Amino acid sequence: MQNTTSGPALIAVAVVGLVVRQQLRTRPVRRTGSLIAPVVLGVLGAAGLAFGIASVDEHHPLTVPAVVLLVASLAVAASFGAARARTVQIWRGPGSEVLRKGTAATTGLWIASAGTHIGLALWTDRAAGAGLLGAASLYAYLAIGLGTQNLLVRRRAAAL
Repeated sequence: MQNTTSGPALIAVAVVGLVVRQQLRTRPVRRTGSLIAPVVLGVLGAAGLAFGIASVDEHHPLTVPAVVLLVASLAVAASFGAARARTVQIWRGPGSEVLRKGTAATTGLWIASAGTHIGLALWTDRAAGAGLLGAASLYAYLAIGLGTQNLLVRRRAAAL
């Protein structure tokens, strides 16, 4: 019997790893550059949510507890994004450009966020009774968390 979830799981781990790696690099705060990744992840997230809902609807109607858990998961993503934004260092570089770099605390919050998503995804899937709604919400979770973080970092950078 072949495990069909290992491919998508590896892709998800790779995406999260790339996002965290990018967070730890010193880079300029740009007007739109920090919003491209959340938009791409948002498109993938919308597709993932559509797939997740369809995977549940194939067996039975979507339950209210599953929807509540999904919404709570996405709210948690925004909360982690706001917390991570406070841990990102922001300063003016030699050419007076504004630079940013994540810290060890940023990485710790990313790890906590990933663990929280896994727990909430499993709980959501359990509440749904069938399908992969929780698991399929990963990209939406990343889009909301990263988008929140980047918007708040940009707001802090504008205040310099």
